[in-house]
Amino acid sequence: MEKTTFEKIYDVVRKIPYGQVATYGQVAALAGNKRWARVVGYALHVNPDPDRIPCYRVVTKDGNVSRAFAFGGENRQIELLEAEGIVFVDGHVDMEKYQWEVPTDW
Repeated sequence: MEKTTFEKIYDVVRKIPYGQVATYGQVAALAGNKRWARVVGYALHVNPDPDRIPCYRVVTKDGNVSRAFAFGGENRQIELLEAEGIVFVDGHVDMEKYQWEVPTDW
């Protein structure tokens, strides 16, 4: 049976390494369609298993967290990222340092 769009998105998000972040667009492209960035947001907002699907590791292309983070708000998302050693500069993630570099054999 073919996976749903949300399942494809969750599969990608599960693979974001500890201490790194991915963008909504990056997750969308890896899940199969670079135009799904908004769909990624919808999927993460209804994440059925936040303990195993680390949706807090998904940020905007500018490194901003979600003001609508479904599991405790933006401050909680920042806390979770900082707990993994991610440093914020002027209120956003330093994307050059912490953005997930996807393996070429993806």
